[in-house]
Amino acid sequence: MNEILSFGLLSFTSFFTLINPLGTMPIFMTMTSELDQKDRTKTAKKASIVSFITIVIFSFLGQLLFHFFGISVDSFRIVGGVIFFIMGMDMLQARLEKVKVKDSEIKSYVNDISVTPLAIPMICGPGALTNAIVMMEDANSIGKKMILVISVSLVMLLTFLILYSSSKIIKLLGETGINVMMRLMGLIVMVIAVEFFFSGLSPFVQQMIK
Repeated sequence: MNEILSFGLLSFTSFFTLINPLGTMPIFMTMTSELDQKDRTKTAKKASIVSFITIVIFSFLGQLLFHFFGISVDSFRIVGGVIFFIMGMDMLQARLEKVKVKDSEIKSYVNDISVTPLAIPMICGPGALTNAIVMMEDANSIGKKMILVISVSLVMLLTFLILYSSSKIIKLLGETGINVMMRLMGLIVMVIAVEFFFSGLSPFVQQMIK
């Protein structure tokens, strides 16, 4: 039971920091600044659902891709560590750009940005997908696999709630608070990157020594 709980905690924290809804929030607000609350809510909901489906599909089918292309999990851990580290650096240097939308283009704009770039790659980016595949590899029981899916669903629910309440949260935290949160998330992702990199590198080093 303790092993499952610790796995669930690791799954939740890793996905939350890599998806980083607090870091996505100011970007979401900027891209939806010309929309009303109804369209903003619709955008957040669709982006969260698309992200959840994508992560779950990759977590279960990722191993098939590995076998098809002859890729080892350890290699993917190393690449994932590099991706996470770059993502962490990007979080420390995030830049936002405002988007103007005409009334006649709002519907198509909501459909476009909710899938790309909000769902993919901002919410469900390379880091989250890599984490899904690696965590599923570590989920060596049905219970852990269920916990992994539940963790992803909880993170996606939190992501939706944060994006839905983004205007209030941004006003509460202020620009300084948002910058602090983004940099904190960036540091956490960089720490996860180091762990992934060396956990993937260790088997190769051991084989070289032998």
